[in-house]
Amino acid sequence: MERERQNPERHRRPRTITPLSTPAIGGRGRLRFPYSQDELRTLVKNALDEDGAFNDVTTLATVVSDRRARARLVARRAGVISGVPLAVEAFCTLDPKVTIRVDQEDGARVERGDSILYLTGHARALLAAERVALNFMQRLSGVASLTARYVDEVRGTKAKILDTRKTTPGWRLLEKYAVRCGGGTNHRLNLSSAVLIKDNHLAAVEGDVGVAVRRARDLAPAGTKVEVECETIDQVRAALDADADIIMLDNMSPAQMAECVRLVDGRAITEASGGVNLDTVRRISETGVDWISVGALTHSAPALDLALDFE
Repeated sequence: MERERQNPERHRRPRTITPLSTPAIGGRGRLRFPYSQDELRTLVKNALDEDGAFNDVTTLATVVSDRRARARLVARRAGVISGVPLAVEAFCTLDPKVTIRVDQEDGARVERGDSILYLTGHARALLAAERVALNFMQRLSGVASLTARYVDEVRGTKAKILDTRKTTPGWRLLEKYAVRCGGGTNHRLNLSSAVLIKDNHLAAVEGDVGVAVRRARDLAPAGTKVEVECETIDQVRAALDADADIIMLDNMSPAQMAECVRLVDGRAITEASGGVNLDTVRRISETGVDWISVGALTHSAPALDLALDFE
């Protein structure tokens, strides 16, 4: 017992993320940050430049240059954390000698008052980096937290919660990473990564699902998944006949979805889309669909309330 008191670091839990790697999930199920070290450095440096952090006139005028400080980045509300590597980089860029203890990794669930980072460094640097670090983390943690709420609602069913392409321009990789932090699954990354035939595409071929799927198969690289958006059971039948890989059940009632799931009977992946919110997602999941895509995860997630408190 005396040894444990003398060496508390020995019993700290191991880090649970591996930043700076491209794959979404590592071999041990660890979250992977979507940018390389150089990409991360550039992204954060640009954000600091945008904020004028290298010429913070308020801090320069009020804080002496050799003043040191200690601070905690804390949660003001319960949620799920995302964006720790970005915050760490922001503080390190302005003070390369800053000491940072990571108390909560990306993907961790926190309660109000929990410490996420504990920092010791030059007061000027901590103050100048504060807003950029918080902007990154509050936005991404908001996405992760909302995603986790949806994931919790469908727990016990086979449905997976997926994001969409309704992301902030320039932030897609980060926001889709935040969805993974919250326990969600990424849908296609962009227009080139999979085929999704929607109503306007079908209008260009007089509504013929078979023709649209065949043309997609002819053009897309081998192995590309082909998905068809369906609004009626007749379109679902046509998509099945055309051997679509994924069938999107768009804006259907739960009863209609359940009927389509029975019709598909495992011959394609079924995805529910449209009209999904926290009040409806459980009922939708109980229809037996495989996927539920939710645009709100990224286009409407409120920021998680975080703050940097100085001691």
